[in-house]
Amino acid sequence: MTVRVRAVRSGWVVRDRVPGPDVDEFAEPERVVEALAATRNRTLLAVQHPHRTPAALAAGLSLVDALPGARAELAHLCRTAYRQVADVVAPYRVDGPDGTAYGLLCLADPAAVGHTEEVYPEVVAERARVLAGLGCVTSAALLVPVPGDALRWPARSGAAGVSEPSELTRLVAEVDSPPAVSMVDPSGRRHWLWLVGPGHHQDALLAAAGAHPLMVADGNHRVAAAAAAGLTGLPALVTAGPDLRVGPIHRALVDTGLSLDDLAAAWRGIGLAVAETDVSARPSPGVVVAVSGARALRVELPEPGIDHAFVETHLLEKALGLDPESPHVRPVTNGVPLDEEVLLLIAPVPVADVLAVHASGGRMPRKSTYFTPKPRSGLLLADLD
Repeated sequence: MTVRVRAVRSGWVVRDRVPGPDVDEFAEPERVVEALAATRNRTLLAVQHPHRTPAALAAGLSLVDALPGARAELAHLCRTAYRQVADVVAPYRVDGPDGTAYGLLCLADPAAVGHTEEVYPEVVAERARVLAGLGCVTSAALLVPVPGDALRWPARSGAAGVSEPSELTRLVAEVDSPPAVSMVDPSGRRHWLWLVGPGHHQDALLAAAGAHPLMVADGNHRVAAAAAAGLTGLPALVTAGPDLRVGPIHRALVDTGLSLDDLAAAWRGIGLAVAETDVSARPSPGVVVAVSGARALRVELPEPGIDHAFVETHLLEKALGLDPESPHVRPVTNGVPLDEEVLLLIAPVPVADVLAVHASGGRMPRKSTYFTPKPRSGLLLADLD
């Protein structure tokens, strides 16, 4: 059987709290720069983005130039905010307003993991350079097992769950010893992490986590970067739920100079049905809602399929001439658009669609799935493997 998961041979577990904000909650470099400018203490975010710190920007440092400082910063954090561990796996529970998930935090082979989304090559290349330069992995991916009919995902739109507890879920739920880590993240989710060393219990946990093929639910860029860096192990939370959900990822149009009237005319020009609607309107599969200030448009998508793909190829590229990868188009998982921005609200992708695309060997559009609840990155760091 393929060895998909294994123990962390050498790593560090956080003593109290992760230093700084969650490193995986920032989709754009601009947001990283803003967060680092507002943070005075030492953080993992600065370690992962050393060329975007205020000091590096002032000195004009490139990523390569800033990496030695990042290694020194990481070494300091490991000494002060972490304690070293060896040959461990970490049963994990996350519980919050978006549900509960039990899983195992361990090392997963990036070559044995199936991707669900397309990735940005430049982001993968940058993250691979950081991994190679640091010699340590600070972020965990979220992986789900895909054993076919043995794991049944409900068909309700926007949510996923397991109809019966999996063996992995059962084993983690039965852990009753005091956790090594217990903390609440800024989103209100509580995280528990236990450490299990070599022995029968660890073997059983790894066997359950690696019993089926694994699919990336969150962290496609992290997995791709680990593969590009030549790693054979990446920290990952393997979980079958029971409350995994797919939330929406919208698109914000920034500094385009386009009004809602411009958008309506352009979309009607390619044959789409567009009508004024209330700003409280919400999207549904096949319907996108464009909001700007006190006005909103309802846009009906004529073709069945993945809404995010149609938005990129038709609403943005064909009708507006906008490159979905340009700075004028930003993924948005929550919040309200800033002044003079337009927010394109897109319905969450049904889990059945994600699984169907994965089963066919395809990939979802970039930034189209937002699985929750997610692990808190930075709880367990791992040496390069």
